[in-house]
Amino acid sequence: MIKKIVLGTAVALGLGTFVFGRDFLSYARTWGSSVRRAVKSEVPLEFEIERANEMVQNLVPDIRECMHLIAEQQIEVEELSQQIAERERNLAFQKEALLALRRKLDSSRTSFVFAGHSYTRHEVRCDLAKRFERYRIAEETLKREKQILRAREQALQANQEKLRNMLVAKKDLEVQLEQLEARLKAVQAAETVATLDLDDTRLARAKKLIRELNKQLDVREKMLDAEGQFAGLIPVESEDAASNHNIGEQIDRYFQTDKDRADDDEVLSAAQD
Repeated sequence: MIKKIVLGTAVALGLGTFVFGRDFLSYARTWGSSVRRAVKSEVPLEFEIERANEMVQNLVPDIRECMHLIAEQQIEVEELSQQIAERERNLAFQKEALLALRRKLDSSRTSFVFAGHSYTRHEVRCDLAKRFERYRIAEETLKREKQILRAREQALQANQEKLRNMLVAKKDLEVQLEQLEARLKAVQAAETVATLDLDDTRLARAKKLIRELNKQLDVREKMLDAEGQFAGLIPVESEDAASNHNIGEQIDRYFQTDKDRADDDEVLSAAQD
């Protein structure tokens, strides 16, 4: 399987070099960049925002680790401060004893008694030299411990500043993500409104078409009305036209009716007399 992959890669490289020549690598890089941009452009913004939110939340372990380191450094600084304070007290006691013993040697005595024991002047001088050497060693040790304490305090302050910056940065990123989500919702709402506007436009076009169709039908009906071509109506006009041919009979009937009406009136008047 691996051999096939290697062989296929070699063939592709050879073919690309044969077709494009020395510009093959440039074409390959450009094609790769185009593919990456195309793929990235297809990723939904909601997914990208969620991915950014996850990246921000992944800062929490680093923050906790920094907090743990700061807690350890605080304990170390406190312990070292206590050790230095104790060493300073011991060093002050050693200095006091050293100076007291030194004052003893200022006298011309050849022996000295301490805690019920007698010591020669030489023994006291040797003891004083040992005490002085130990004092200097303790003093150097105290100086180094103070340097270590200052270095640890500086490291503690640096880590505390780093923690503060991380917390501020995390909060700032969270605010930016909230703003991005709000902007995305606003854009989506605007897109929805635009879609609704598009639907209203389609509705308006449909209404306009219906009005035009109604207008066309109205025109056709008016034309039919003007031409007298209403289908399904009773042919009253034909009867009226036929009756015009018998106009003489109509007049006779009309006046005969009036004569009969006059005769009836005369008979009625005579009866009343």
